[in-house]
Amino acid sequence: MYNLALLLLGAAFLISFIAYTISNKQTRNVLLNRFGLRRDRSSGSLTPPRSLSPEKKTHLEEHTAPDYKDVFPPSRRHALAELDVNAISINGLDGRALSKLTSDTSLRVPDKEPVHSDGLSKHTTPTGFTMEEITALGQFPDYATLSGVPLPEPHPTFDINKALPRPYRPVRWPYHQTMSLTKLDPNYWLELESTYTARIAQRQALYATHGTSVLNALPGSEHATKELMEMSLQFLCTRYPQYFTLCPSKTHFHNAILQTTTPLHSTPPLIVILNNIPEDFALVLRCPLTGSYTLRAGIICSSLGWSLGTKISLSLSAIHGPIPDYATKMAFSMDRYFAKKPTDKPIQRGSWGLEIGTPLFMPADDPHATLRERQDPDARIEDVNLRVDWQTLRRLPLSGAVVFNFKALFTPLTELRREPCVPKLLLKVLREGKRELMLYKGTWHTEHVVLPKLEEWSREQEEKGLVEEGWEPRTLDQSPFYPGWEDLWRGRQGF
Repeated sequence: MYNLALLLLGAAFLISFIAYTISNKQTRNVLLNRFGLRRDRSSGSLTPPRSLSPEKKTHLEEHTAPDYKDVFPPSRRHALAELDVNAISINGLDGRALSKLTSDTSLRVPDKEPVHSDGLSKHTTPTGFTMEEITALGQFPDYATLSGVPLPEPHPTFDINKALPRPYRPVRWPYHQTMSLTKLDPNYWLELESTYTARIAQRQALYATHGTSVLNALPGSEHATKELMEMSLQFLCTRYPQYFTLCPSKTHFHNAILQTTTPLHSTPPLIVILNNIPEDFALVLRCPLTGSYTLRAGIICSSLGWSLGTKISLSLSAIHGPIPDYATKMAFSMDRYFAKKPTDKPIQRGSWGLEIGTPLFMPADDPHATLRERQDPDARIEDVNLRVDWQTLRRLPLSGAVVFNFKALFTPLTELRREPCVPKLLLKVLREGKRELMLYKGTWHTEHVVLPKLEEWSREQEEKGLVEEGWEPRTLDQSPFYPGWEDLWRGRQGF
């Protein structure tokens, strides 16, 4: 009986102690610290605790998406004051007066769109402009001022028949999965080359065959697609005035390369782009409920293993789901980056792969995909191409949409023979890159041909003094290019 009473007394004490500890924060923390059991509480900021590396995130953190519904990019309303004095007028207010009005952030992409008594939308975009202001700005406003990104410099000596793409070689070592972003040169947002006419025809044929699998715009993306079209044409007319012009009323666009004139009011914006710009575009728009970004419109004719039709309406995380390490190492920073991305800081990046031939559009069921399943004993080094998908990323100033644009560039692998350091660097990555990343990149089907040649060219470059003997491969100082690239590039073009 004594033992039973003692046991009950001990149990009562233990229960009382636990209750006190739970209710007393200071005592609880001391004990948890002493026994090494204390867990940091979730940070109130949008960045993870510094002590947690991406590889050490807990299971909960990997699957709990941060809430960005109250996070917006910097407002661009101040740019209204920098426009020409006659650029905008609403109820007698010019740009300077309008810029001083504070936009209602509660109306930024609201669940239900309020309207003025005259029927105009009071909807405010993520960058702080009302639809009334966007309407008042009219066709082809001064996007350089509105975005903070200058227009390109005119290139009057540019010859479309001789033009070559810049030789992007975005090969890195150490090689791990990062966004690898660099600042965009405004002169090279859109790049044209000698394949222009053939590539436009190829993309038009792909759209005729595959329809919404390569070109589509969901409801709600109308303002963003129009803005993208206007910014793109404004760029072309400024950079290449010898080839592209807008009529004085800005209702028709003339392309002297293709000898076409496009009526802009009656042609959907993405069709205008398809018929004149040989690049892919993907527009992601902010979700008003979560603040996250989803793919709502695009033209994508150069995808490998997927298509616009399989990705449209998906979130960033869902789109990038198949990429190794994305969920654990990149998803958090990507979502945060998109939520806050300003309009005046466009960036660029590149990805690469090795291909037999030059496959541009290759959905999952494409017959060409079977080439990746085996190493063809009859394949030659002349059959292999370095494919670089060069990408830029920027926020559109009025709609607040974020646009990826990218193009596939194919270079015969044999050209790498004369590019200092590139063969040895590529060889390093192919041999020692993280297995999951290399499997995703899909280079295995070419490696039985490529590796011996890269070894040969690496030795040859050392013997010729193009590369210092014993050089340890690493990301090049000139990345994404290579030493001496510009003289060679300009010399081959002749301008």
